[in-house]
Amino acid sequence: MLVLAIDTSGKIGTVAIFDSKEGTLCEITVKVKKNHSDTIMETIDSLFKFSEYTLDNVELIAVTTGPGSFTGIRIGMATAKGIAIAKKIPIVGINTLEALAYGVSNTDKTIISFIDAKKERVYYGVFKYINGKLQLIEEYSDSHIDNILDRYKYDKIIFTGDGAFAYKDKITSIMGENGYFNNISSINLRGSCVAEAGMYKNIDNVYTLEPFYISKTQAEQNKVDKTINNDEGELKI
Repeated sequence: MLVLAIDTSGKIGTVAIFDSKEGTLCEITVKVKKNHSDTIMETIDSLFKFSEYTLDNVELIAVTTGPGSFTGIRIGMATAKGIAIAKKIPIVGINTLEALAYGVSNTDKTIISFIDAKKERVYYGVFKYINGKLQLIEEYSDSHIDNILDRYKYDKIIFTGDGAFAYKDKITSIMGENGYFNNISSINLRGSCVAEAGMYKNIDNVYTLEPFYISKTQAEQNKVDKTINNDEGELKI
């Protein structure tokens, strides 16, 4: 199966072409200066030029749905859904935290993905490999990082994501030898991890697929909708 992966959930955008048998065939990561809408289609075009594949070869589109930058997620999802509809390609939405966890190889340790929400708060997901398959073992949430570390300080944990490196000193101080860090490349999400996660998901309805929100009431979401023109990266969901 050939998968096109798209992630615009942060300031670093990534796209990839991934084959279920051969792995990553081509991957591009770009730091955007202003807005993903200025670069996403050009980046996808370059991806196919470099790989010598076309959209006609793609059998699945995997796109991150959040948490992350509100504007960035909307851009990535609109792009992915537009391609899926135009080319009649199945689509799956992938939680950003899960995709980050796929960057950690099969291990008996618990994996915690952190996305920095600023002021020592993080969005997080807790995972374990069970019988070789990555499983979410605690519902996605957000919290002050101290609360999470206090709960898991006696477990052996591999931390990944930009939040892990933003608060590396604090994690090391509290976790001691029980805290491990994925490699430095895991700060930013890789398109290949989005694609790999997508292969294990049920197909979504392209017309009803929506961004993933953590702990947001309708009133809060209405406020977000009114501030969609804020600078990308300042407003997260």
